[in-house]
Amino acid sequence: MNALTPEDTQPRWRHQAALYLDLIRWNRPAGWLLLLWPSLSALWLAAGGFPGWHLLTVFVLGTVLMRSAGCCINDVADRDFDKHVKRTANRPVTSGALSVRQALTAGAVLALCAFALVCTTNTVTVVWSFVALAVTLIYPYAKRFVAMPQAVLGVAFSFGIPMAFAAVNGGPLTVWGVWQAVPPLAWGLLLVNSFWVLAYDTEYAMVDRDDDLRIGMKTSAITLGRHDVAGVMFFYAAHLLGLLWLLHDQGLGWPQWFSIEIAGVQAFWHFGMIYRRDRESCFRAFRMNHWLGATVFAGIAGGLYLRT
Repeated sequence: MNALTPEDTQPRWRHQAALYLDLIRWNRPAGWLLLLWPSLSALWLAAGGFPGWHLLTVFVLGTVLMRSAGCCINDVADRDFDKHVKRTANRPVTSGALSVRQALTAGAVLALCAFALVCTTNTVTVVWSFVALAVTLIYPYAKRFVAMPQAVLGVAFSFGIPMAFAAVNGGPLTVWGVWQAVPPLAWGLLLVNSFWVLAYDTEYAMVDRDDDLRIGMKTSAITLGRHDVAGVMFFYAAHLLGLLWLLHDQGLGWPQWFSIEIAGVQAFWHFGMIYRRDRESCFRAFRMNHWLGATVFAGIAGGLYLRT
């Protein structure tokens, strides 16, 4: 007689709930934190300080919901590739525990909930949310055609920045009004934040390089080859130096400078984790990146608080 597995002995609804939580990576919050910190930094800069509980709630919950929806879309798009990668072979869609229809339905529901939150802001932010959704949908398929799909991810993971400025600034629903709501500072922040995404997602790609090579997936770790570690450190440097240049006239004082220095120390620590290209160490480096984002946010928020 076959022994019962834990899945056989627990209620079906609980087993299904566990599958959906696994689908959206509920037990791995690093993913949504990587999205959240740049969005909050932009929100504080746009508002000149604390943006109010309404916008804070919209962006925190919206970030969690959209990251979860993105996981659903990504797992459906990559289901035939993930089965050949040891780290992802047991994901619910890849293993068949959840169907494509179930995953897409979950993703649609989560995205609609996020959209409902955006609708409580202003029409300009709603317009920019459609652009953000388009980039989110494009990314999973960029890995088939783009040599460094992490650059596309950089835009997707940074689009909370222009949306934060739009949510604070608002404006008339015209082509000029929509564009004017997002100042050059926001686009500069999106660009330099994309370098941070390139850094940490290259670390992530270094974990699966051997599997990705075997199945023909394109990643920055493969494209950079033996220059992968140097590339990661260049991306960190471009991110932090870019922040210094963009924020030098924002009157943030010593908190900003101190936070960038601490972030630089963290980047150097990451070099110590990835230079041997050990899979576990590279994955640990990726997961630790949310502390760098939190450090940058703390410097911006602290500088704005002292400025007032």
